[in-house]
Amino acid sequence: MFCKNLKKLRLFHNLTQAQLANKLGLSVSAISMYEQGRRKPDSDMLCKICSFFNIRLDDLLGTMQIEREVNEVIDEITQNLKHQPGLMFNGMPMTKEDREKVAYAIEIAVAVTFPDKKYLKSN
Repeated sequence: MFCKNLKKLRLFHNLTQAQLANKLGLSVSAISMYEQGRRKPDSDMLCKICSFFNIRLDDLLGTMQIEREVNEVIDEITQNLKHQPGLMFNGMPMTKEDREKVAYAIEIAVAVTFPDKKYLKSN
């Protein structure tokens, strides 16, 4: 699955093999071999790929859904904001209330952008 998922991710992000190789510090042939299943990356490179695409390792190695509903992404972001301690804004720690306000502002922005979709949730 890794070889197919890597290629899907690369194409989804409109990257050539050369561009991805450059971003990851690899040769084009390494990317090509990864995508063909002729070579497997070591654990450090797997982590680097996941970090670059901002995905989890199990998503990269398993069955992965590239296309997602914006609602799912926004829900994930807002939940992370609400429950992620240690976040900073302009170098200052954010309180739980600050994080909740930012999450709510994102939900409002979506509701304003798509007024007919009724996305906005109650807190």
